[in-house]
Formats: sequence, C-alpha cells, structure tokens
Amino acid sequence: MLSEFLLSEMTRLGAQDVLPLHRQLYEALRRAMLDGMLGPGERLASSRDLAHDLNLSRNTVVAAINQLTVEGYLSSRVGSGTFVSDHVPRALPGQSHRRTPGPLVPGQSAGGELSVRGRALSSRFCAAELEVQPFTPGIVDFSAFPLLLWQRLQNKHWRMTYPDMLDYNDSGGYAPLRRAVADYLRVFRSVQLDADQVIITTGTQQSLELCARLLADHGDTVWVEDPAYWGAAKAFMATGLEMHPVPVDEEGIAPGPADDQHPPRLIYLTPSHQYPTGAVMSLPRRHQLLATARAHGAWVLEDDYDSEYRFSGPPISSLEGLDTDGRVLYMGTFSKVLYPGIKLGYLVVPKALAAAFKQAHYDLNRPGQMPLQAALAEFIEMGHFSSTLRRARQIYGERRQCLLEVLKPVLEPVPGNAPDDGPFISGAEQGLHLCLRLPARVDDRALAQKLARHGLTVRPLSAYCLARTDLRGLVIGYGYAPLADIQRCGLLLAAAVRHALRGGADGEPPPA
Repeated sequence: MLSEFLLSEMTRLGAQDVLPLHRQLYEALRRAMLDGMLGPGERLASSRDLAHDLNLSRNTVVAAINQLTVEGYLSSRVGSGTFVSDHVPRALPGQSHRRTPGPLVPGQSAGGELSVRGRALSSRFCAAELEVQPFTPGIVDFSAFPLLLWQRLQNKHWRMTYPDMLDYNDSGGYAPLRRAVADYLRVFRSVQLDADQVIITTGTQQSLELCARLLADHGDTVWVEDPAYWGAAKAFMATGLEMHPVPVDEEGIAPGPADDQHPPRLIYLTPSHQYPTGAVMSLPRRHQLLATARAHGAWVLEDDYDSEYRFSGPPISSLEGLDTDGRVLYMGTFSKVLYPGIKLGYLVVPKALAAAFKQAHYDLNRPGQMPLQAALAEFIEMGHFSSTLRRARQIYGERRQCLLEVLKPVLEPVPGNAPDDGPFISGAEQGLHLCLRLPARVDDRALAQKLARHGLTVRPLSAYCLARTDLRGLVIGYGYAPLADIQRCGLLLAAAVRHALRGGADGEPPPA
C-alpha cells in the first residue's frame, strides 16, 4: 500500500538525515515514482487523504506536492486532481533508484568508478597519511598567535568595509597587502619585484595550480624533486601534467643527461630548504638549474615555504634573485608564521605575465576575502608580523635544539655502515623539521608505524619518494611539539632507532 511505503521511507530518511517533514514526504513520493510504485499518468490521492493516512498536517503535504509539481514530477488538472507526469522515467525490472549507503569499493564513487586521475588523487600522497599532528613536519604551533589583536584588526576592517570590499577582486589582491609583501620580499628574500607582480592566493596549492594551468598544457612534463613535497605532486596530478622525478643530493636537485631526454615545461623546486630532505641548493647548482631552464624554455616554480625560519648561518637568498631571464615564479605562504587556517599566500610572477595571471585568477578562482587581506596588511604594516615571527623563531629554535640533543645518541657510528649511509641528520639549519637519515637496510615505513603505536607521529622518508628506492629515514617535525613532549618522545624515538640500527625487529622499542 502506498501510504505504508511512504511512512517507511519517511522513517528511514528521518533516521539518516535531519530533514523537515515536508522534505521527507517529497523524497518518499519521488522515490515511489522513480521506482514505479506510482506510474506515469496515475492519479495521486488528495492532499486531505494523504494528510489523514500519514498523520501529517495538510500544509506539510501541500508543500511536498507543490515542490514535486514545480520540478515536473506531478501535474495538476483542474477539477480532476494531481497526476504523475508522463515524463517520469520508469525503473527497469529489478532496478531501483534508491541510493543505499554503505562502504564504497576502492576506486569507486557513488556514481561509478573514479577517473584515472581521480583514483591517483585519492590514493597517492594522501594528507591523512603524510601530514598529521603533532610531530609531523611542516605543522606550526599557532597557540601563541596574538588572537585578541588579530580579532580587533578584523573587527575594525569589517566595520570600515565598503561594499566593493565584499565583492570579488580582479586586481590580484588588496593593494596595501601586495605592497607589504613586495617590501618584505625585497628586503628579506632578495626577490626582484614591484607590487604589481604580486598575486594574493589562498596558499601554495592554489599558486601551483594557477601556474600549472597557465604555463603548461595537459600532458606537458614537469620536473619534480625526488623525494617530493606531496602537495605539489597532487597539484600537478590534478592539472594533468606528467611528473618526471629528478633526484636530490646534498646540493639540491641534480638533473643529469638522462633527465634532458624528458624536456620540462615546468621545474618545481624548494631550493632554500628542500622538502623533505632539507638540502640547501648550492650557488653553482642554482646557476646550472637556471641555465637548464633557459635551454629548455622552461618555467621555474620556486616554493619558498619556510624561509622565515633560519637558525644557522646567514639567510639563503631566493633563486628568483639570480634570475635574469624572467623565468622564475616565486611563491610563499602566511600559514607557517601565522596560522594554517588563514589560507593566504602569495605568488610573484614576471612582469610580462602579471596581467594574464590576474585575469585568469579572477576567472578561475573568483578571489575575495578582502576584509581579511586588509587586516593582514595592517598587521604587517604595524610591525606585528615581524614581532610574531621573532617570537616564533625563538620558540622553534629552542625546540629544534632540544630535538637535536635527544637525538645525539642515535648519531654514534654503527659498525659496518658507510659514513654517508647514516645515521645522520640533514636539513636542521632551517624550517620546522629535520630529516634523520638511516641506512638502506632499515625499513623506515615499518619503523614509523611501530613508533605511531607508541604515540609518535614521524614520517618515513621513503614515503615521499616518487621513483627512488635508495632513501631511508624519518622526517621529524618540531613546530607543533612543546619542549616537554620533545624531551619525552625524543628519548623513545632515539631508543627505537638505536634498536633498529642494531638489527632489532624493525625498530620496535626495547622494553622499558
């Protein structure tokens, strides 16, 4: 009986979703029509009768019927009643239009199989696997952020906001913020630019995707460091580019004659602090890379993701500062100094590309958040950005030193190991993470998994590799870990690694 079916469907919908009664009845009636219980041309009971049978108010029934009529499922005939439309598709024998919840088959969605690109994006370099607090590289401690000051600035600009500040923005971002970014980069990063070359984005991911879409076509080759930053790999996969992994050594990315057989359209780099090994690109290698880009007519994407945190030696100048051909696009983010959820970054493009990038950014992304950008511009202009950065450097410097101290016992030479085989630490001079390099015989993935069972979140270096199979290590973040946690967990980490180096069961910590 129809009323029994409708009551059953409404009960099921009410248990699954918080839907108003008229919407539950709408869904139940629509299901009855799509499944063939109510066939084309069949007369529907009156709203009064349906309300009585279903114990609903007549207004609820009328609202559901009116919605179905507007959408073409029902049609009304004056003096005759309401009928199922002749255009409602009929279900095939054994077929139901009902969507039954349940676990999806890997590689499939509710509507069928994912595309090849969709399967790759959902299964490789997953954020849930590679970026989890609290000991994960790249995560910052935003608990010390001056929240009350930030709230006052945001409230101020919301009160002062003009109507045009609530619209999309087609100029590349709030002008005072672009000027503040340009001033900062000229002084501290040796980037050659004026404010008109700065485009405010929602972060590095959007900057990468914008570069990929405007500077390369589907199927073009992008050279990527190996091991690689997973976010860049995702961006290039999503835009249909072919990634060609180029190995990294202690001087940064190291392309050779074999790589030249795969001419790049784009070259993606983290030259000041390679992610995740921490290698700093040497000056000769930088000049070599720029010459290679010139020879191939390639664009260089410089990701300067954590240059604000330099703890040892002078600041590393940007690669863009050496570029004389206008082939380097420079990008950075505010997430590492302020807080991740601010979702604001910047992209510096060559002057010849500025107008095209702004237009495409507007058309593709509809950028906005102007009151937020205005608050950030004033935050920088008033000196709060610099003071926040100074405090963060001090905090992270102390945590870095603490982690290095607790890891010292791990660095003792292991009999039978080559000097460059590990263990040793790389990348500790800058940033929010360091890399503990291990001999190739150590299963770093198994070691990381077993450490996780003891409450330690570290990442295996091999998990960042695209084509290489020779790297082993642990990528350890200290940005989000208080000193007490570093001291406590660091001792456990050191014991587990020593156990693995001595041939223990994949780094299972010895009994306490």
